[in-house]
Amino acid sequence: MSGQVEKFYYDNKIVKMFAYATGLWGVVGMLVGVLVAFQIYIPFMNFDMEFTTFGRTRPLHTNAVIFAFVGNGIFTGVYYSLQRLLKTRMWSDKLSLINFWGWQLIIVAAAVTLLAGFTTGKEYAELEWPIDIAIAGIWVVFGWNMFATILKRRERHLYVAIWFYIATFVTVAVLHIVNSFELPVSFLKSYSWYAGVQDALVQWWYGHNAVAFFLTTPYLGLMYYFVPKAIKRPIYSYKLSIVHFWALIFLYIWAGPHHLLYTSLPEWAQTLGVVFSVMLIAPSWGGMINGLLTMRGAWDKVRDSSVLKFFVVAITAYGMSTFEGPMLSLKSVNAISHFTDWTIGHVHIGALGWNGFLTFGMMYWLIPKMFKTKLYSEKLANVHFWIGTIGILVYAMPLYWAGFTQYLMWQDFTPDGFLKYPNFLETVTQIIPMYVTRSIGGTLYLVGALILVYNLIKTVKQGEFEANEEAEAPALVKEYNPGLGEYWHRPIERKPVQLLILALVMILIGGAVEMVPTFLVESNVPTIEAVKPYTPLELQGRDIYIKEGCYNCHSQMIRPFRHEIERYGDYSKSGEFVYDHPFQWGSKRTGPDLAREGSKKLRKSHSWHYNHMEDPRSMSPGSVMPKYPWLMEKDIDIESTPAKIRAMQTLGVPYEEEFDAKAIDNLKAQASEIANELKEQGISDADANKEIIALIAYLQRLGTDVEKAETK
Repeated sequence: MSGQVEKFYYDNKIVKMFAYATGLWGVVGMLVGVLVAFQIYIPFMNFDMEFTTFGRTRPLHTNAVIFAFVGNGIFTGVYYSLQRLLKTRMWSDKLSLINFWGWQLIIVAAAVTLLAGFTTGKEYAELEWPIDIAIAGIWVVFGWNMFATILKRRERHLYVAIWFYIATFVTVAVLHIVNSFELPVSFLKSYSWYAGVQDALVQWWYGHNAVAFFLTTPYLGLMYYFVPKAIKRPIYSYKLSIVHFWALIFLYIWAGPHHLLYTSLPEWAQTLGVVFSVMLIAPSWGGMINGLLTMRGAWDKVRDSSVLKFFVVAITAYGMSTFEGPMLSLKSVNAISHFTDWTIGHVHIGALGWNGFLTFGMMYWLIPKMFKTKLYSEKLANVHFWIGTIGILVYAMPLYWAGFTQYLMWQDFTPDGFLKYPNFLETVTQIIPMYVTRSIGGTLYLVGALILVYNLIKTVKQGEFEANEEAEAPALVKEYNPGLGEYWHRPIERKPVQLLILALVMILIGGAVEMVPTFLVESNVPTIEAVKPYTPLELQGRDIYIKEGCYNCHSQMIRPFRHEIERYGDYSKSGEFVYDHPFQWGSKRTGPDLAREGSKKLRKSHSWHYNHMEDPRSMSPGSVMPKYPWLMEKDIDIESTPAKIRAMQTLGVPYEEEFDAKAIDNLKAQASEIANELKEQGISDADANKEIIALIAYLQRLGTDVEKAETK
């Protein structure tokens, strides 16, 4: 039964604010992305400045697109659809505004700190601990407002989109909190609570599921709302949506280890990642089919509507990327793709096609509705569609080519059994034409986004905004007796708290099964006696390595393949990384692997490293690496050394008691040795106080412990 009809007002103001932020940060994030695409093959585009190198702009780009563009897109769609699906205004306008301004301040803080070099060094989770706390706080504000709104609803049934919103809220909270356990050293410096193999597992459990529960599940909720609205017909299958939802959130959480195949992660964890990744095809394609079949028989509408065109390509891109992901998790395929640009192409099919195009379609549909007018120019929207679609193809296809080229060159041997391309730089210069084409595709996509902004500005100017949209609905009567024969899932849909708890249980199972044994069973991470903690100077050098974003281009993980062992040395063991907070295995090789950089096989002189960092092309003609001249000018932050040693001791690194009191003297002694050797090698102005000395110490340490163990 329903109660008396009540009048109320939807809050469109908060939706407008998030929509404007989506457009703004979308352009900013894509602009930085285009810059990054040029930087990777034109060193000059790094501008020889500390704050604009690829190592710092690349994390800025990923964070801007994921959390600023897509994040604001999520809030735009959720705040609009949630009110209408529940037939009520958001519970608190104040909480909505706190959500908005808090999120924008976090974005600005992220941009400033990342460019300044304050980073945790963990992909998609680079932000330092104060910002992590702020993210958790604002996310709780969002969830609080959402759940309070659900509880005061006038619609008993919770539509499928809301299931995805609930799962997104609870899972992102768990992912963020677990992965962000870190020990602060200072206001903007911390160390990951986890180390080595364990840190890698937690990070990619988070990283993969950030894609799953920030870039996928909320957007599936938006798809389930906006596609039926735009096509003006109900979703194709209610039962399919049930299977899609529960199977997806249960299976997705297990798949993280497929990012760590052939690494030092225990084999059983890798196998679980592969099995569940392959199983993900079914629910993922169930969602794609549900979306596309909602538009069945209405292709004439699709032809005439730019909104529907964007939705069709978005859902298709979702289907293609969720087929490719499980395929890339197969070990035979992953052996080819991992560390290559194939993965970059795969990621951008999802980001540009699925997230970008669904956002664009939503914005083209939403803004005219709120401003009570028609879209300024359907022709411009169609131009945007075709430029964007071509941009995606021109961006991604060369990267697939580049990925195969990299792999084939890396593992190619001569008839005599020697590496055909022993110089890694040969494999980089070979794919520069693909990088050029990629940057053209990215530029086209950015032009399309600018067209959208122009079109929507003109739409806004010709319309009249309705900040408080009047609506009416019967009050919800709490007494309810379900009739016989009611579908079994209906009672779950009426109990949001129960739905949240069930979703939480579903996502905790996979994470617990994979992580608990890795942390509690010692045999999963056997130690190596020869592996010792970093010296204070090496620890400072490692922090500089992380600050400069070197992990964005260099891996530290040698896989058990003949060509990698021949090129870099013996494959990596889990015990090598027990003192690495955070781990530095990397996910892409734009430069060579550095896991054995200090070994006898690969070791270079101190002066080589000094000159290479000052001007890479002086030592490696044709290199695409940026210059780092400020490392020769900036002093090591020596005063922070005792605090860093104490933090490491807290994390279980076995420095001797009261070593923090000796750390500065130890650091200065080792720095003086390296500076003196540099002077002997022709670097007359080598200064023991400069950051370059610490970085050299770190690079020369890599791989030496294991080498000592092997010679015993």
